[in-house]
Amino acid sequence: MQKVVIALSGGVDSSVAAALLVDQGYDVVGVTMRLWSEPGCEHENRCCTPETRLQAQQLAEKLNIPFHILDAADIFREQVVQAFLDGYANGDTPNPCIFCNRRIKWGFLLDFAHSLGADFIATGHYGRIVRNAQGIFELWKGVDESKDQSYFLSLLTQQHLAHTIFPLAEMHKTQVRSLAQQRQLPAADQSESQDLCFLSGGDYRAFLRKHVPQVVQPGPVVNRAGRVLGEHQGLAFYTIGQRKGLPAAGRPLYVLYKNLENNTLLVGYEEELGQQTLHAEEINWIAGEPPAQPFQAQVKIRYRAVPAPALVTPQPNSGALVAFEKPLRDITPGQMAVFYAGSQVLGGGYIR
Repeated sequence: MQKVVIALSGGVDSSVAAALLVDQGYDVVGVTMRLWSEPGCEHENRCCTPETRLQAQQLAEKLNIPFHILDAADIFREQVVQAFLDGYANGDTPNPCIFCNRRIKWGFLLDFAHSLGADFIATGHYGRIVRNAQGIFELWKGVDESKDQSYFLSLLTQQHLAHTIFPLAEMHKTQVRSLAQQRQLPAADQSESQDLCFLSGGDYRAFLRKHVPQVVQPGPVVNRAGRVLGEHQGLAFYTIGQRKGLPAAGRPLYVLYKNLENNTLLVGYEEELGQQTLHAEEINWIAGEPPAQPFQAQVKIRYRAVPAPALVTPQPNSGALVAFEKPLRDITPGQMAVFYAGSQVLGGGYIR
């Protein structure tokens, strides 16, 4: 019997995933990770509150599977939260959920699973893993396009995919909810949150002010002609395409560029937004190596972005040049550019 460690968040997706694995005859072990929270805010980190840990434990008891609480607070603070802070300090707009998947779930948790003698880890992600005729593992979108999380999984390697199961791969969210209710699982009616877990429901700007106060450096807001229109409160508090919080003008202004060297925020009108190319770095090619030639792909520049057609040209040192058919207005350093061929994920890397 193959052993699987299932990451339990206390939510409905991981709960149903665990139940399906038990039904399929796996030797299932439930694990909830205790992540970092600001002191005194442990009840507000949506990923691992005492309540969600209790809910995960109740699920394990209901399914009659072993249950562990794995303390990942220190490594989460070091590998995820610090990367988030460093990204903003360097002028980027990072996506910490991607750090968490690569470094915590498919790093720290996978190592723990191996220590238990497990063959696989499993999560409640909506994504699919397919092994092709050549024995290469492919990553595909989940069947439920509205819940697809393949964007967040684009940094998984062949080694990761070979030891991963996504039990919800072929399911829609409505089916998952229905199954949870039918089986009276503890999280059946639990609502979802899209907030970053370690912000404890607060504003990321307040979090930055507390943990990297050096980012609070006011500077000039200028237009392309060099005219000073006002003062910004710190470049970390703005992102490309942002409209809110800018000086008043006859027409709405948008953030076009952040110049760290002179601490200047460049703004302009909506028609000035947009670029037709981007450079991506630290690319993870799902197949294990980059394509030999430039290729056409659909590229997502943010999780909720509509995929845009582009020519992707692999570059040395795990880079790529992406040339879009039409300019995109919200290309943002620090976010991920993820390359798709239809529903298949080819790879992804950080926008620079």
